[in-house]
Amino acid sequence: MKSQHQVVLSIGTNQGNRLENIESCLQLIHHEVATVVKVSKVYETPSWGFDSEAFYNIAIVVHTFDSAAEILSKILEIEQQMGRVREDTLGYQSRIIDIDIVAFDNEIISTEQLKVPHPLMQDRIFVLKPLLDLNLEWIHPILQKDIPELLSETKDTSDCKVVQSLENPLRKISLEQFNYVAFEGNIGAGKTTLATKIAEDFNAKSVLERFADNPFLPKFYKDQNRYAFPLEMSFLADRYKQLSDDLSQFDLFKDFVVADYHIFKSLIFAKITLADDEYRLYSNLFHIIYKEMPKPDLYVYLYQNSERLLQNIKKRGRSYEQEIPAEYLDKINTGYLDYIKSQTDLNVLIIDVSDRDFVKNHADYLYILNEIQNKISSK
Repeated sequence: MKSQHQVVLSIGTNQGNRLENIESCLQLIHHEVATVVKVSKVYETPSWGFDSEAFYNIAIVVHTFDSAAEILSKILEIEQQMGRVREDTLGYQSRIIDIDIVAFDNEIISTEQLKVPHPLMQDRIFVLKPLLDLNLEWIHPILQKDIPELLSETKDTSDCKVVQSLENPLRKISLEQFNYVAFEGNIGAGKTTLATKIAEDFNAKSVLERFADNPFLPKFYKDQNRYAFPLEMSFLADRYKQLSDDLSQFDLFKDFVVADYHIFKSLIFAKITLADDEYRLYSNLFHIIYKEMPKPDLYVYLYQNSERLLQNIKKRGRSYEQEIPAEYLDKINTGYLDYIKSQTDLNVLIIDVSDRDFVKNHADYLYILNEIQNKISSK
């Protein structure tokens, strides 16, 4: 499962309508570059190193799967889109917008195009004060100091005052109204990647299925008749224990719970893999357990056609999955859709992601978030 990067950006402007420039830049970054998860207040500071209009500055945190070089390329496009012309003349200049990468995880990057952490950040109060608003657990990887230490030691005594607070564009998606959200989907649909990303972006506790630890799974794909029942029973026991433990433990530092499965998937898969007599026994045991389990406040099913699922399965390269036939995936999709139709008291949202890639294409991720918000708004 691919992990997201935490990137800190500093944004400044001293031409035209400065607040409008900052707000427009924030929206463009969120919609075209990466997910904006934290936004500082807007600060006004005198121009630094030359005589000009005062600057408005903010700092933001974004989450992304892109590399630092890819982010640099995208923010330069945003600057150009907003009318910035970078000139080769020496010295500081007025600018309609200026976007700098201050930090990229805890990495040290030194190329001709990019130096991270920003080499002058510790000398710029208009960078440090907005950074303080972000409450980062970040240590400068070269200086080995956190933001409060850097701020207390800076020699920059420029006046730096708050002039405005801004709304984080991500907060338009009101997922925090739920206690428990479950993302479901077929094998290879991307539910774990999406659940993890949403948990990171929205400060939620993630509950991820521990399929990799199941010793029966590789055996099942080699001999389904022999290992179907022990596989399904072991999954049921593990899912019950994990959800019982994680959903009962309230986390003061997280806003809600995001899971990449709902325990009912146990019955869906069992119906496909087990013989009739085994399934009847399994179903009786399942419904005893199911009565005790909390139901998700929102159940999101990520639908993908079997052709796309097979491509995803091949790409992620788990050896024991490579021989899964399309017919098996079709049965799973049918099982999920039949289950969803039968659930009159479950808050269900089906999103077709067959033609979307929410890892590589940021717009596809925002599409999913908007679909969720539309579902929330329609209630």
